[in-house]
Amino acid sequence: MTEWKDLVALGAVVMVATAVLLAFPEKQEIVLTTMWEYFVEMMMVFPAVMVVMGLFTVWVSKDAVVKHLGKTSGVRGFLLSLFLGALPTGPLYVAFPLAASLLKKGARISNIVIFLSAWSCIKLPQEMVELQFLGVEFMVSRLILTVVFVIIMALVIEKVMDKKVQEE
Repeated sequence: MTEWKDLVALGAVVMVATAVLLAFPEKQEIVLTTMWEYFVEMMMVFPAVMVVMGLFTVWVSKDAVVKHLGKTSGVRGFLLSLFLGALPTGPLYVAFPLAASLLKKGARISNIVIFLSAWSCIKLPQEMVELQFLGVEFMVSRLILTVVFVIIMALVIEKVMDKKVQEE
């Protein structure tokens, strides 16, 4: 059933994109070029993602994920999720299969949200650029605010998801 819904959603997106491209013909070339470049980039990254996912599945046990990122991980799990998310510098779409694998192995939802948020907005190279061009006050302020609000957001999302699961 889910595959059918996915195909309907994909078809709807393709129809809307086609309609928009027909409505703005002067933008067709740049949109199609950008789309092709993004597709090529994804196809170059995709094999490496599959290898990393395979290694992760084999090397990291479910018990280790539950222990360090599960329901009882607490603040230590939050910090580990922040650290794991802030280290890589790849595109965000690489993080989603890893997050799905962590979730399947028993990671807490809030830790997954923190991991994905850190991957998207807390990068060590980004912090160094902010330090160099915007100063230590800006870098530290943004980092602290980001961490605080990411954790709040993760806890709220977890509560909402837990409530939804209880209703089902």
